[in-house]
Amino acid sequence: MILRDLELGAIAAHILSHAAQQPVYGSWMAEELARHGFVISFGTLYPMLHRMHKQGLLDCTEQRDGSQMRKYYTATVQGKQELQHVQRLIRELYREVVEEAVYQSLEDAEASVAPRGADAC
Repeated sequence: MILRDLELGAIAAHILSHAAQQPVYGSWMAEELARHGFVISFGTLYPMLHRMHKQGLLDCTEQRDGSQMRKYYTATVQGKQELQHVQRLIRELYREVVEEAVYQSLEDAEASVAPRGADAC
């Protein structure tokens, strides 16, 4: 459950990131997320977009695209502020979980190959 919560948070951050750059719509967003390894159903994605809109993170406008109407989402000022906050958290989490783990692995590797005394070959 915790990993799914983390994944959903990462998806929300990804949505905000793209919506801060340009208007996005659901099926495009699903394809973009899939390119990055996030498999998400429309039954999860669309409620997330609606919830983010209700929370004031996304603006929504409807536009005709050919024969169909599409809802385009863009980040609001509040959404962009939230994105900046999330980016700081992700950077800190990355430093803690990834960079320090790599540093610790390198230290462990160096310790395991260090000379053991005069009779070491």
